[in-house]
Amino acid sequence: MGRPMAERLIDAGHKLQINRVKAQSQYLVDKGAYGVDTPAAAARGADIVILMVPDTQDVETVLFGPNGVASGLSGNGLLIDMSSIAPVATRDFAERVRKLGAHYLDAPVSGGEVGAKGGTLTIMVGGEAEDFERARPVFEVLGKTITHVGPVGCGQVVKVANQIIVGLTIECVGEAFLLAERAGVDLGTLKTALMGGFAQSRILELHGQRMIDETFDPGFALKLHRKDLNIALETARNLDIALPNTAATVQLMNSAVSRGLGGKDHSVMFRALGDISPDARA
Repeated sequence: MGRPMAERLIDAGHKLQINRVKAQSQYLVDKGAYGVDTPAAAARGADIVILMVPDTQDVETVLFGPNGVASGLSGNGLLIDMSSIAPVATRDFAERVRKLGAHYLDAPVSGGEVGAKGGTLTIMVGGEAEDFERARPVFEVLGKTITHVGPVGCGQVVKVANQIIVGLTIECVGEAFLLAERAGVDLGTLKTALMGGFAQSRILELHGQRMIDETFDPGFALKLHRKDLNIALETARNLDIALPNTAATVQLMNSAVSRGLGGKDHSVMFRALGDISPDARA
C-alpha cells in the first residue's frame, strides 16, 4: 500500500525521500521522488516522515535500528506511523520520539490497495490535536474518512476494532456460503437474495463475489489480517477481557496458513472452511 500512497503524494506536489527502492517502486523515483539508502537519510531534513511497514518489530527497527529514522529526525519533525501495530508498543515508540523533540501520530488505515490508489482510505489518527491539524493536508491526499480518535495509541486501537469486525464478518459470510453451497443453493443466487435484505454489507458484496469466483489474489493478505487479530488478542489479554469469536477466527486463519494460503486474500477463509468440512458427496 505504501507505493500508491507515495505516488499520490508525489502527484499532489509533495517532495519525497524514499527508502528501500525496489524494482517495483522505481517508477516513484522516475516520477520525482529521491531514493535514499537508509531510513535516517529519508528522515533527514523532512518536515513529515511517514512509515508504512508490516508489523510492530518492523516499525521499531525502522525507527530505532542502525541508521534508523530517529537518528535523522529533525527536532520539530512529525513522525506519522501508518502501519497497523500493537497499541502498547506505539505509545512506547511515541514517548521515545518525543524525547528527541519530535512529534508522533499513529494513523493506521483501512481500505486496502484500492483505497490507497484512489485516495479513499479511512485513516484513524491518534495523537495531539495540533499534530493532527499539521498532518491534515497529507491525510486529505490519501484518505476520504479521516478521524482524530484520541491520544497516541488510540488510532491503533480503532484499527484493531476495525479488523475484528472485518475478519469476523468475512468468516461468517464464508460459513453462510459454505452451508448454502453444500445444501445445493447457487452462490450467485444466494448473494443476490442476501444483498436485498438485512444481511447486506460491503463485505458480502465484495468478498462474497471473491468466494463465488474463487479469486483469492490479494487484496489484503490473510497472514497480515491474522497479525492484526493477534494484536487484538494481545490487547484483550492486557485488558483482561474475552474476545472468543476473534480467537476462533484466528484458529481458522492458522488452519489456512498451515495449508499455504497465508499469502492469499483474507476471503480465502471460505476455502479454509471447506477444507475442514470435507464434502461427503465427493
